[in-house]
Amino acid sequence: MQTFQHPLTPEEEAWQLRQLREGSPKEAEAARKTLIERNLRLVAHVIKKYQIAEEEPDDLLSIGTIGLIKAINSFDEGKGRLATYACRCIDNEILMLLRSKKKSSREVSLFESIGQDKEGNEIRLMDVIEQGQCDVVDQLELGENSRKLRRLFWRLLTKREQEILALRYGLTGGEEWTQSQIGKRMGISRSYVSRIEKRALGKLRKGFQEEDPEK
Repeated sequence: MQTFQHPLTPEEEAWQLRQLREGSPKEAEAARKTLIERNLRLVAHVIKKYQIAEEEPDDLLSIGTIGLIKAINSFDEGKGRLATYACRCIDNEILMLLRSKKKSSREVSLFESIGQDKEGNEIRLMDVIEQGQCDVVDQLELGENSRKLRRLFWRLLTKREQEILALRYGLTGGEEWTQSQIGKRMGISRSYVSRIEKRALGKLRKGFQEEDPEK
């Protein structure tokens, strides 16, 4: 189990911050190192609330430490207490990581090939389920491929799968929901929502590939 040094007293912290701003380059670097080392306990405290995320604690600690370093480098007394400001920076850094992972995960599923058109061009799920602007029925009726996917959406998916995909990808014109938000609404866990989403996308992909392109 990793151990951390005790935090600085208010007086010690003020002195180190003064050294960071006004000391020689060598003194400033030593102060920065001390401020980082003596605030790692703060990083460990902040990342506890992210332990439900699918991230290793050591990875979260590393990302949180980057947020801490950014906080120390940009802090001034006008921003309040260092600990309060650092917590916000640590949170922001971790949230950026999680949002990036979420976006990458969705890109993998939505941009994966689900077949070819009559000319042999690759078709992606994103090509026929575009996010946002109009009703799911209107979206799925655009072109022959869209009509296929519409039939599959209503024929192959359960009501729960339809609802989850509609919420996740904003198919009914609303905002895109996170898996956690959907889980809370439906009274199920985030991981269960994820499994249902993957299963539904798999059904659509398989059904699309099996459809006769001449129909």
